[in-house]
Amino acid sequence: MNFLKWPHIGYPKAGVFLTFLLLPVLAIFTPAKAEGTLDLVKKRNVLICGVTQGLPGFSAPDDKGRWHGLDADFCRAVAVAVLGDAEAIKFVPLSAKVRFTALQSGEIDLLARNTTWTMHRDTALGIQFIGANYYDGQGFIVRKDIGVTRLSELDGASICANAGTTTELNVADYFRSNGMEYDISSFEKSEEAVAAYDAGRCDAYTTDQSGLYAQRQRLIEPDAHIVLNEVISKEPLSPAVRQGDEVWADVVRWVHYAMLNAEEFGVNSQNVNQMKESPNPSIRRLLGVEGSFGESLGLDNDWATRIIRKVGNYGESFNRNLGAGSELKIKRGLNALWTDGGLQFAPPIR
Repeated sequence: MNFLKWPHIGYPKAGVFLTFLLLPVLAIFTPAKAEGTLDLVKKRNVLICGVTQGLPGFSAPDDKGRWHGLDADFCRAVAVAVLGDAEAIKFVPLSAKVRFTALQSGEIDLLARNTTWTMHRDTALGIQFIGANYYDGQGFIVRKDIGVTRLSELDGASICANAGTTTELNVADYFRSNGMEYDISSFEKSEEAVAAYDAGRCDAYTTDQSGLYAQRQRLIEPDAHIVLNEVISKEPLSPAVRQGDEVWADVVRWVHYAMLNAEEFGVNSQNVNQMKESPNPSIRRLLGVEGSFGESLGLDNDWATRIIRKVGNYGESFNRNLGAGSELKIKRGLNALWTDGGLQFAPPIR
């Protein structure tokens, strides 16, 4: 609108007039603000977290029904940051086939289920990955007595795999590009694929290499099997949230970063209270002693302190679930901090 055509109306009056005219228009075209996941979780006072149906090291229940693992820890870290209670969680076991539908439909608030971050999933499924909490690669396990020590020796092999994953696609790509024949048997549940392999229905079983070490513990004779050293893919595993809820995505993403920053600064579950007295500005900001960084997340300033106190830093979670303190004894490798030559990195809090 050209104000020069309204000489009898001064600018202040014209502004009021325009506001009056536009109000009905804005009311029609501005969508009602849907309740965000952060507010929903606070109101419900429970975080609903989608996990695997049982994968040691990542998310698996013990004989009392308590969930353990790197992903289970991450769910607890989000819960204690948002709700102040690391146990205010409902764990929802999901198969690979239904995990994305559960997130898209709102059945769960967060998917923390060793899921590979791919372009298609990130751009076409209405979900958003928040950052790799484990860098993996697809591998193979075979019986020692068949004498296979290299992937090239699997030409013509029968292979068991989990349906609805990137696993099948990676196998197809690898065998085709190397001119090798194979016969694949896919199962909806990973335990079904492992059981079929253990029963001798396949020469090899394939999934992420960390999963192979975990599943080997469940075989009838674990020592009769070997995980081949070679991997055929890169598998950045990341928790995910629904796309379009940036407030919630920021909360979940910075929970991950807070655990990494804590490890980098040497803040752990045992010394977190003493570290509040540290003169290091980075530590003081992380622990909420300086600044008001929790406010920008919709949380209070002790959000990261609660995570570290109740769950620990990233290194503590890794060690007790996957590393030296676990049955799996997986080395940090790519999952070491960037300061130790690995890929795990968190932006600074400032």
